[in-house]
Amino acid sequence: MSIDDDVALLEQVPTMRLLGDSSLRMLAIGSEQRDFNAGEVLFTVGDAADAGYVVQRGTFRVEEGGAEIIAGPGALIGELALIVAMKRPSTATALERGSVIRIARSLFQRVLESDPGAARRLRDELALRTSQLASDILIAGGKLST
Repeated sequence: MSIDDDVALLEQVPTMRLLGDSSLRMLAIGSEQRDFNAGEVLFTVGDAADAGYVVQRGTFRVEEGGAEIIAGPGALIGELALIVAMKRPSTATALERGSVIRIARSLFQRVLESDPGAARRLRDELALRTSQLASDILIAGGKLST
């Protein structure tokens, strides 16, 4: 895939779309593509999380504590690893031949440092999501106690 194809793919990811064209181009240029065959593991629970992955082709199963999601093209796997050092809470496995764009946390942070407007938009989005999650938890807690 070309850099323009990678930028177009990154624009499909809600979190990435907030960054704007120039930042997406920097991410596309600085990231790397990785190919996987069916059954190959992208990462395992407990691994050091130093990157996020955007699915280019194929599908990946992400399993955490008995729950699973299937991530296809345009999905961002390991979003939180772009922002904070942590251990992987899940395992991701290729269900078929596929590829991902690996975005290192160090690259993502450099891009945010070079574009304060993008960093503010991302901060605001994460604050909104956190607020919504807290509200959802309160509503669910209220329903459980009645």
